[in-house]
This record gives sequence, structure tokens and C-alpha cells, in this order.
Amino acid sequence: MPSDAVLYQAAALCLTYPDDDFRARLPLLREAAPQLREFVDHAAVMPAQDLAAHYVRVFDFGNRHSLYLSSWQDGDTRRGMSPARFQDVYRAAGLEFTGEELPDFLPSVLEFAARTGGIDLLTEHRDALEQLRSRLTGFGTPYATVLDAVCATLPTAGTVV
Repeated sequence: MPSDAVLYQAAALCLTYPDDDFRARLPLLREAAPQLREFVDHAAVMPAQDLAAHYVRVFDFGNRHSLYLSSWQDGDTRRGMSPARFQDVYRAAGLEFTGEELPDFLPSVLEFAARTGGIDLLTEHRDALEQLRSRLTGFGTPYATVLDAVCATLPTAGTVV
């Protein structure tokens, strides 16, 4: 299991809609992924309805904070071949994507990296992750710290993995 697997799984959970299951997992997330404590501590003290409303404000399609990695390359219509590339990578690892979201949904990609140790999709979309991180930071949301932690694990441009 890769050393960053727990972080990737925890980040995936932090970047999904904050339902009751998410709130119940906060103590575990805090202990398992210390890199995410700033976000987890924020989420723990924010009332559930406020956290859910904040998530919608941050990640609503109109805010240019898309969690769909293909949208950073292909635009909001995602009519390019990028989502198919994600499916191919999942299948090559012996996994079939069955999520409700599209296969390029960042929490799904993080979960894939956690399960398989394969970070190719993350490194291929490093520019998109950095753009999202920058926009979240500019928006002033604690979700930026989740992207900070994920990006810190990835090789920089030009680094051989």
C-alpha cells in the first residue's frame, strides 16, 4: 500500500458532499490524515447545514471550482475523450467504475489512487489540480487545504516517478 493511500482516501471523503456519514467519520479522518486537520477541524465545528451549503457554493458548476478533472482540459461540456481515458485506466487496474459521478470526479480518482497506488491520473492532471487549488485558495475556502495536502504528495513537473 502506498504511503499516501490513507491521505488520498481521506481527501476523497473530504471532497464529497458532507452528509451525515461524513460527519460521523470526522474523528477518524482527523487521526488518520493529520495533513487534513485544518479542514477537518473546520468541518467539525461548522453546523451541518452550513457546511452543506458551503460545499454547494464552492463546487456548484457556476463557480469555476470543478471537481471534474476533464473540465479543466475539455471545458464544462466534457465532450472530449478524457473521461474515457479514466475508464481505461480503471479497467487496466482490474476495476470497473460504477460510481454515480463521472469517472473523472476528483474524489473517485483519489479513491482509485488510494486503492491501487496508481497516481498517474493525478500526475497527468497536476495542472488542473494546481488551478483548482489556486482558485479555492482565492475563494477563501478551507477546501483549499485538502488540495494543498494532495498536491504536496505529487511529483513536480519534470520529476520522474
